[in-house]
Amino acid sequence: MSPDVLSELSMTEAADAFARGEVTARALVEAMLHRLGKHEGQVNSLIRLDREEALLAAHAADKARAAGQKLGPLAGVPMLHKDMYYRAGKVSTCGSKIRRDFVPPVTATVLNRLDAAGAIDGGTLNMAEFAQNPTGHNAHFGDVMNPWNAAHCTGGSSSGSGAAVAARFVTAALGSDTGGSIRLPAAMCGVTGLKPTQTRVPRTGVMPLSFSADNVGPLCRTARDAARFLSVIAGACPGDPTSAREAVPDYEAALTGDLRGMRMAVVEPWFLDGIEEPVALAFEAAIRTLQGLGVRTEMISPASMHGIVTYTAVVSRVEGATIHQRWMRECPGDYATHLSARIYGGYAIPGTAYLEALSRRGPLLRQFCEEALTGFDAVLTPTLRTRVPTRAETDVDADPENWGRFMGLSANTRPFNYLGLPTISVPAGFDDRGLPVGLQIATRPFGEARLLRIADAFQRETDWHKRNPFP
Repeated sequence: MSPDVLSELSMTEAADAFARGEVTARALVEAMLHRLGKHEGQVNSLIRLDREEALLAAHAADKARAAGQKLGPLAGVPMLHKDMYYRAGKVSTCGSKIRRDFVPPVTATVLNRLDAAGAIDGGTLNMAEFAQNPTGHNAHFGDVMNPWNAAHCTGGSSSGSGAAVAARFVTAALGSDTGGSIRLPAAMCGVTGLKPTQTRVPRTGVMPLSFSADNVGPLCRTARDAARFLSVIAGACPGDPTSAREAVPDYEAALTGDLRGMRMAVVEPWFLDGIEEPVALAFEAAIRTLQGLGVRTEMISPASMHGIVTYTAVVSRVEGATIHQRWMRECPGDYATHLSARIYGGYAIPGTAYLEALSRRGPLLRQFCEEALTGFDAVLTPTLRTRVPTRAETDVDADPENWGRFMGLSANTRPFNYLGLPTISVPAGFDDRGLPVGLQIATRPFGEARLLRIADAFQRETDWHKRNPFP
């Protein structure tokens, strides 16, 4: 198969083809390098490419398969990851000037688990500085550009991950999600992005943004890819005492395609406030697709949304400011202007407001689950209320008047970080300018199997996730 044909394989398709002996790991790595050579100049997704190391790992994988050794579920599949996942001895910039030369002494638990599953690590991806913007702008490494239209945002902060998967450089990439940073690039680039339940995946060896809201998860082509990926990285880790001890199910086995009898809630107001018509049309079409699969939908108005929206930004703002306090004292000029402004804002929030937001989190989660998920299997929303904006109209360093549009991008994603609920964004169409539209699905804590089942069934009926910006 040619490199471009190989690049069309999803993660699970590539892993299964390798296991059957239909393709070599070397061919898969060379397909990645070929696609990067053709299109990376139009995307700017990379920070570091470990070309020779990836080829050596591919050679080892091919030898292991030829020798009949047991293969992991991701054996032979090349990946690239957001540059905030530490690998001992390798620079991890976190998309910043401050950490441009930082070499961590440890490797992230999730990278160790991917290694054990046979995945091939090809390097690191561009991202929003310190994972703190929803657009993909980066003053230090350059903006990541949307593969569908370079003038438009990729979404952030996992901008390189969303763009690299959409451009068919790789089939899957790690992202992180504190306010929508997996789901926003998934929606804007037209790929699948999963934010698991808070604590479902350990965060050891990952640059933190907010202790209470950070999540580790994948961006990939399909819900089936996300299911297999999550099965590999989920589960408790001794190095992360906050990681959940819940048993990890076989997520892929849950993908039955059968949604008959399910009930799903559409929340209004809030998630549909100010929605632009092309997004509304795609969202309505997605609901009809699910209804055609036997799903019943109902509009609801949870009273808990007012409190959730009030507290959503408080926790991450204060915790982010705490993490950055030393650098903000010693080298504030090394931050992009918009980022230092956001961090400074965290210092102005009283400790009483922060503690109130933390203490209300549990009660509001219970209330939301009672209102929106009792008798319902999932909640449906658009991932974004607006069409994908341009980079110019969300550049707050160039024009502070863009601040409202910049912050509004994550209005539909942030509440689920505060609540800690598992949430996925899947491609659900294209707007009138040819940019992707995302469907967001959320469910109860540790309900990833149900979430992935819904997303997979939707993708069996649609082909939005198969669209390629660089065919």
